[in-house]
Amino acid sequence: MPPSRSASTATPCTSGWPKIWLGDEAGGQEEQLDGNLILFSGNDYMGLSSHPAVREAAVKAAQDYGMGPRGSALICGYTTYHKLVEESLARLKKKEDCLLCPTGFSANMAAITALGSITSLLSPGRKPAEHERIAIFSDALNHASIIDGIRLLERQQEALVFVYKHCDMFHLDFLLSSCSLEKKVVVTDSLFSMDGDFAPFPELIKLRRKYGYLLVIDDAHGTLVCGENGGGAAELFECEKDIDIGVGTLSKAAGCQGGFITCSTQWKRLIQSRGRSFIFSTALPVPVVASVHAALYVSSKETWRRSVIWRHVQYFASLTKLEITSPIISIVVGSEAGALRASRYLLRSGFHVTPIRPPTVPPNSCRLRITLSASHSSDDIKRLVDALTPWLPVKYGNGSYATASKL
Repeated sequence: MPPSRSASTATPCTSGWPKIWLGDEAGGQEEQLDGNLILFSGNDYMGLSSHPAVREAAVKAAQDYGMGPRGSALICGYTTYHKLVEESLARLKKKEDCLLCPTGFSANMAAITALGSITSLLSPGRKPAEHERIAIFSDALNHASIIDGIRLLERQQEALVFVYKHCDMFHLDFLLSSCSLEKKVVVTDSLFSMDGDFAPFPELIKLRRKYGYLLVIDDAHGTLVCGENGGGAAELFECEKDIDIGVGTLSKAAGCQGGFITCSTQWKRLIQSRGRSFIFSTALPVPVVASVHAALYVSSKETWRRSVIWRHVQYFASLTKLEITSPIISIVVGSEAGALRASRYLLRSGFHVTPIRPPTVPPNSCRLRITLSASHSSDDIKRLVDALTPWLPVKYGNGSYATASKL
């Protein structure tokens, strides 16, 4: 059970941070808000970003070694701290090896572009024939870092890309059966950041066994949140051995900064030698990596934090009658103006909930994106739901939803 509230378990708020800048949404005006705001728009799921052990680890490393890493990982930026974190993440994800990257974005880019480079390696000195390329099958709602990596492969003519409808396994099956290329890769987010839904892992695994493709997942929002040990979505769905390459971030549930790739040592060596966003980026600073190491340790010991997150998910669902399956909750408002108006109302009610607008989501699907944290209390969630009432969809007896009238 969680301890009584302390500095490490207090409700996440904006106290101690610069004033909120509403930017263009407020016509270029800065809006002064009195008091603290309860943060429901961050990704600090486990509440580790302000944990004393995490902060102390960063401070001690900064005092002992300074801030800057002094170079890329392949030059002089790789330290014992980096090695320890890679080993910890490999164990957590039940993979042979791990590669730390500066960000989750660069990790996805490095993994995908390295896979595409196989085509060039097999056709040195010439343009690869179409049958020599790899085929990449990507979910329509994958993260921008996956999309950008795939676009780069297309420009370099290293891959043929097929985008399947969001979580539609019938469409994916059709595309796979229609593709004659031998080397196939399926890449998907594990937990989608805008809708809060999981990839259909059981069906993905069945198709993997049918077609023999390489399965790559971006577990940015699942790592430390899902599974008994925090191993992520693959642990939750009991399919860790079926994941060939897993990408993750350390800036969400770990409460720190950075990205990582877990895979076999063979895949790691390929990414180290061909993943340009890894090769040509400065390594993570030692204080950051030290804080990550502490966060992973705390996560393994304070397992109540994961339990609290999922209790909050159930509580939010019971209050709103929404069919939610994760700590990411989208309340679709529609227009940009409506989403901005809703966000401002929540700000004045004491809650920081950011409006999500194009290009992150399609036009007329603007939304309030809410994330639940172990640091929230049940009272925080109850008061948020009360403030959200004008925008919560109403469920009718036939199972359909309609949006309630807005302020």
